[in-house]
Amino acid sequence: MKIILIGYGKMGKAIEEIALNRGHSILLKIDKDNVEELTPDALKIADVAIEFTGPESAFDNINNCLVAGLPVVSGSTGWLHRKKEAEELCLKLNGKFLYASNFSIGVNLFFELNQKLAVLMAGHPEYRVSIQEIHHTQKLDAPSGTAISLAEQIMSVNPEIKNWVNHISDKPEEIAIISERTDPAPGTHSVFYRSAIDDIEIRHTAHNRKGFALGAVLAAEFLFSEKVSGIYGMKHVLTKMAG
Repeated sequence: MKIILIGYGKMGKAIEEIALNRGHSILLKIDKDNVEELTPDALKIADVAIEFTGPESAFDNINNCLVAGLPVVSGSTGWLHRKKEAEELCLKLNGKFLYASNFSIGVNLFFELNQKLAVLMAGHPEYRVSIQEIHHTQKLDAPSGTAISLAEQIMSVNPEIKNWVNHISDKPEEIAIISERTDPAPGTHSVFYRSAIDDIEIRHTAHNRKGFALGAVLAAEFLFSEKVSGIYGMKHVLTKMAG
């Protein structure tokens, strides 16, 4: 594949290393110092874009790729209030768009576990659910996109829980997401179910960025090989990998 990397921070560099090791080429690396190089002509000669930037630029980056007819994989957070707009544009243009709050294969397996546990716990209101996420101090958004995804999964199967909040809460209709920022911490997510009798906990801890970067490259490979236009997620990637 010929890849354009939009966002060349620590994650972009980790993606580059894995992509090159898997035989792909990097046509262009975009960061804040060379944004002007992300032209329609440049977008049209690539096979796929991998976009990891910030909330202030992600939406425009994704739209520019879709308008140019370039499949785009995005892992940016903090812009999701406009995600529906991007998806509508993708469908209108018959493009291909894959978004994930977390590309780690382990985290996406953790999502599956969280969903199954949430179904089991929905009938046990004596347990109060909460989420904790720990990241490095350079992560600007809180809560993390992964924590929000975990909360949304739980709410989707438990109608008694209406929303999440980013602070401690004693309201049964709220999921408290507690965010901590400390170094070094690539990312830890824990889901707790606590009662007066006992506690249940599931946890995923990342040791480095390699898992996230590999997942992003696997997602790009999936999107490049997928012949049908549309909106995709990591569940589609995992399903294809499972055969």
